[in-house]
Amino acid sequence: MGAVVVGQLARDLVMVMERLPDVHTSGAVRERLEQLGGKGANQAVGLSQLGVATALVAVAGDDPVGDALLARAALDGIDVTHVVRRPGTATGLIVEVLEDGGRWRYLEHLPQGVLLTEADVRAAGDVLRAADAVLVQLQQPLDAVRAAVELSGGLTVLDGAVTDRSVLRGADVLRADAREAEVLLGGPAREEDVLAAAPALLDSGPRLLAFALADGGDLFVWRDGHALVPHAAGHELVSHAAGEAVDTTGGGDALTAALTAALLDGATPREAAREAVAAAGRVVTHAGGRPGLTPRRRSA
Repeated sequence: MGAVVVGQLARDLVMVMERLPDVHTSGAVRERLEQLGGKGANQAVGLSQLGVATALVAVAGDDPVGDALLARAALDGIDVTHVVRRPGTATGLIVEVLEDGGRWRYLEHLPQGVLLTEADVRAAGDVLRAADAVLVQLQQPLDAVRAAVELSGGLTVLDGAVTDRSVLRGADVLRADAREAEVLLGGPAREEDVLAAAPALLDSGPRLLAFALADGGDLFVWRDGHALVPHAAGHELVSHAAGEAVDTTGGGDALTAALTAALLDGATPREAAREAVAAAGRVVTHAGGRPGLTPRRRSA
């Protein structure tokens, strides 16, 4: 039935300004964006834009903000049937303050009630088992993550910092940004360190690793090969004038969505890697994490 994303839904409020004001002073906001956000919703939007039928398993509060976000998700073509409405809980809020030069800070209000429980995930068991791909965000509680991996009926994509390696047994793809990769590796994610750790990680379950590197670029490793894709090269695949990065916050979610879509469409790991970095390169040229992707061009 396409893809199911298991993760976070939140209201994203993006405030763009020249620089943060000093303490006890004020500063002018140049641009304000209010949109559907959270890692799960961003990835679901990206998949839908790429032509993949997508459902979201997440939690919203029983407030008007939750109503508005689910209406927006439905307009984006996302099946929100399995989004839990938690009574007495405020829908999650993420405030991003973005300064000139791409310097960003997040202020997050994500109360315990907006996190998925094992019961929430198991209630979506039918759609998870029927999915061609299940994307699972490791920022969710471990019991919910384990349930999603267990119930996944298709390509299982883990996204985030691995704190319990037992979840890797059910994974097909492991994606991590540079900070998350450092948690797994126990040190900076440099190319040589990822390649050294890759055989053991691939033996533990995944067949494809996709790690952002501490010194730039994304490294993709599979059983009989690897590809280091510089970010500039990825930008060139999107546009001849993709522009400089303005806000990197949504790049990882676009990368994960595009990587999944390409693999579902039969791309090789190398092809999928380049398409994934290209998608990230497109998103980071505008403020906010909401993707703006188009379906991949299929080979004749």
